[in-house]
Amino acid sequence: MSDLFNKLLILRTPGIGPAKYMALLARFGSVSEAVEFLKPDQELKDCVNYEMDAADKLNIIYLSDDDERYPKKLFDIKNHVPILTVRGNLSTLSKDLISIVGTRHASIAGANFIARLSESFAMHNFTVVSGMAMGTDTAAHVGALRANGDAQTIAVLAGGADYIWPLENESLYYKILDRGAIVSEMTVGTKPITNNFVQRNRIIAGLAERLILGEADLKSGSMTTANFAIGYGRSVFAVPSHPSDGRSVGPNKLIKEGKAILCTGITDFFEEKKETETEKIQSENYLLDRLGTIPVSESVLAQFVKKPIAEIKTDLIILELQGFVKKQNGGYIKI
Repeated sequence: MSDLFNKLLILRTPGIGPAKYMALLARFGSVSEAVEFLKPDQELKDCVNYEMDAADKLNIIYLSDDDERYPKKLFDIKNHVPILTVRGNLSTLSKDLISIVGTRHASIAGANFIARLSESFAMHNFTVVSGMAMGTDTAAHVGALRANGDAQTIAVLAGGADYIWPLENESLYYKILDRGAIVSEMTVGTKPITNNFVQRNRIIAGLAERLILGEADLKSGSMTTANFAIGYGRSVFAVPSHPSDGRSVGPNKLIKEGKAILCTGITDFFEEKKETETEKIQSENYLLDRLGTIPVSESVLAQFVKKPIAEIKTDLIILELQGFVKKQNGGYIKI
């Protein structure tokens, strides 16, 4: 039997997770002797064989912790993952990584901020790590993939590396496969269940040296991920939000307690580059200076800038076509 097969036999034995796996290896000195002690039945052996065959057909790679390609930062995790499954570009794991997480129910402004931040990191040759959930995670992946060149992103899943969840992100899953990697510690074919998300979150927190927290409820999985990162000694950055928004509680609390560093944009991480033509247009536009995340009507804008509504309507249409503003709830917001 192969070394990988033996390792999977141990990990797929009911009741054995990373902690017991490590204890067995420490006790017996080798995976083969640990398997001999466990005496797995033929049914379990058949299940592992089936899993390995399925993984091979899907080009899913098993990455053991004794493989030189295994992410070294994951060793900081107590009872780290003994075997990862990786689908896609394995070399992505060796890049400079930044983890970005937040609520599934992100505001438009919050999601846009994360997407722009993620795109900027990708432009600085960082690979963005997130969990492919709706909301903030999706914005992080999409933002990274917007960058030119060979920008990459990693999705860490709570189910098997082949199990697409949520289904709304099926197209995103394959875009990530094309330019990054899908990572999981779960058995191939596993459907994600609640407990698996906590396991997934510790990997997201452990993979990168820094983690950015967007909007997040106090008891959310994103806050769990941030707390894992703090426990691993990672640098945690939090994006502040308006105090009246429940999604602000998590990041604002970490900033207030000194557990997270205030994140206001990409210039918190890199030297500010020369203003681009797009940024110049934005800063010089008399309407954009008056818009933010709260919708403002055409009539109010007309009063602010002291121009006829007919004139600003034309300019607003141009800005909307250029992707600088969006009509929402009877008014306009800057995006």
